[in-house]
Amino acid sequence: MPRRVLQGVVVGDKANQTVTVLVERRIMHPLYKKFIRRTKKYHVHDQENSCKVGDKVRIEECRPISKTKSWRVIGDSDSASAGSA
Repeated sequence: MPRRVLQGVVVGDKANQTVTVLVERRIMHPLYKKFIRRTKKYHVHDQENSCKVGDKVRIEECRPISKTKSWRVIGDSDSASAGSA
């Protein structure tokens, strides 16, 4: 089964090897047909402590690392785009 991959923004980096990532998705309201923003925060494992607040990152589902962590950082979207600019 493929692992889920999401993209979000780092909103917290206080803990050691853990960042909090805010993922936003857009859903259509069933009655009014208007797009609504839904957000969720994930605790994500960051092995190198390289992510800072405000970074756009890609995260991947993985085995449970702790009670609340089941995701890990797989790529930093800002560093990839900054190198090409």
